[in-house]
Amino acid sequence: MSLFLVAKIAVTIGMVLTLSLIAERVSPRAAGLLSGYPLGAAIVLFFIGLEISPEFAADSAVYTLAGLVASQAFVYGYFMASRRIVGRGILGSTAAGLAAYFSTAWLLRPIPFSQALAVFAAMGSMVLFVYLFRGIRDVTITRSVRLTPGVLLLRAALAAAIIVAITAAAKAVGPAWAGLFSAFPTALLPLMLIVHITYDKAHVHTIIKNFPLGIGSLITYGISVSYLYPAWGVGWGTLAAFGIATVYLLVYGAFAARRPRPRRA
Repeated sequence: MSLFLVAKIAVTIGMVLTLSLIAERVSPRAAGLLSGYPLGAAIVLFFIGLEISPEFAADSAVYTLAGLVASQAFVYGYFMASRRIVGRGILGSTAAGLAAYFSTAWLLRPIPFSQALAVFAAMGSMVLFVYLFRGIRDVTITRSVRLTPGVLLLRAALAAAIIVAITAAAKAVGPAWAGLFSAFPTALLPLMLIVHITYDKAHVHTIIKNFPLGIGSLITYGISVSYLYPAWGVGWGTLAAFGIATVYLLVYGAFAARRPRPRRA
């Protein structure tokens, strides 16, 4: 198993477990916002920069931005299916979300994205999905499950299985597909499944509602990588890009703190 895969599995498991705890102990709204933080994409772009070249990673970052359209299509497909399916409908919702993601990625693949066009597509889709999800009510979890070692192990195994499957599907591709796959919601999908299995679809919908706002940090990260990797190299470029993405979340978090508190459910 490559160092890249080990690192990605480890970080994804840690992020999924942390986000699930945030959803349970703080709110699904906070987890949805933080799920847009660029950990999964950052690992992909970092190792692409190390193993191939900073310029190749910068090109992939452009398609990572475009791939955010597909990521939001995934949560929209999941939301629409779960809203219509009677009962939990976890498998049907997941299938609908994945179909929406890969269909959108397939449509995006032939487009020769420039930095400007990729930023426009990412930000335009962010505005669109914020509008489409505006009617979802924020809810919190009133009674969280007891976190036994078995529960944590199951959640970790689910996250690891998803990341291995997506990484295997993304092997031996050019920068366009590499970038599109790096935008796959590798942490968000297991988080949504954990919350959906453990609690209720209303809590998943709260995560979905806030995800488009959270990807603003991923947009700023992708833009930064596309410019900074060729100029500053992988190491300094990564640190600077993370700093810029973190500033976005801090600024948005300050504004979000003024919003009404979500209802409990």
